[in-house]
Amino acid sequence: MQALGIEFTELGAGFLRATMPVDARTHQPYGLLHGGASVALAETLGSSAGAMMAGGNAVVGLEINANHLRAVRSGLVTGTARPVHIGRSTQVWEIRIEDEAAKPVCISRITLAVLPQPPGQPDC
Repeated sequence: MQALGIEFTELGAGFLRATMPVDARTHQPYGLLHGGASVALAETLGSSAGAMMAGGNAVVGLEINANHLRAVRSGLVTGTARPVHIGRSTQVWEIRIEDEAAKPVCISRITLAVLPQPPGQPDC
């Protein structure tokens, strides 16, 4: 998160929001926002929001997809994660990333598995 300049900005009723700069850290070779950077922002938001809803359990990503809708060369993009499904064993989140003019840049969806303990921890 720190390497890409991702910063959480708002937690509200039913959403989590963060920003990411569009600069040399997040550009692809043509000087546009790299699709992988958008996915990193989406996964950061979805996983973080999911962890807050997991009641002390761990969450891990099962699948993420992204539709890249608009190119961005500079400025700041803002991602907002909203729940689609919060279940006992899975969660689905939609993440909408917009440019500074509130135009859609990327729409992503992540599916999370809810685990009873963090991965790599011994059973007790």
